[in-house]
Amino acid sequence: MRDPHTDQPLVAAGAPLDAATGAVVFLHGRGATARSILMLADEAAPDRSDLAYLAPQAAPIGYGPSWYPYSFLAPMTQNEPYLSSALARIGAVLHDLEVAGLDRSRVLLVGFSQGACLASEYVARHPQRYGGLCALSGGVIGPPGTPRDYEGSLDGTPVFLGCSDIDPHIPLARVEETGEVMRHLGANLDQRIYAGMGHTVNAEEIAILRQMMEALPVRAPSQA
Repeated sequence: MRDPHTDQPLVAAGAPLDAATGAVVFLHGRGATARSILMLADEAAPDRSDLAYLAPQAAPIGYGPSWYPYSFLAPMTQNEPYLSSALARIGAVLHDLEVAGLDRSRVLLVGFSQGACLASEYVARHPQRYGGLCALSGGVIGPPGTPRDYEGSLDGTPVFLGCSDIDPHIPLARVEETGEVMRHLGANLDQRIYAGMGHTVNAEEIAILRQMMEALPVRAPSQA
């Protein structure tokens, strides 16, 4: 139980890592699966056959797979050891990509709902130049009043935050707080709030994800 997510599967699609010039890491929401979140890759469908798609699977908690058991607004201690394990799982996936020659500037992190919260918190805690962060209906983790004294720089990382103004799980104030965190860390922020949308992903968000995937850098050919 100390590290519940570490031995869960990693689902891969797209280009093999030894041929990929960039990667997109997808993080699923509560009760969903790695395979289901990869459907976003199919919907966004960029003209980039050189991209690898990876989706780690969360461990089963209660009624289904979850990265942590309680709301992302609960005290962080209530969500342990799952939260720390989930953040470490992202770090392990990124490490494996670096070993394969894909540094973080070539990696886009994408999450929906609980996965978006996890991706946002990871990027805030580990700021550097990423290929991007696309957080769909999520925000940084912790109860209201959580200190946001993250240190470092995102160095212009493209960050998209998209959410409804009436999302039943993600308060608008937390999306706005997350935007402020990302701005403070030096992100190139695009934040869009959709009136009356609910807890889902819309066509504009899919189009933005496609643009972010297409914008991942192409690896320069090696010099002989």
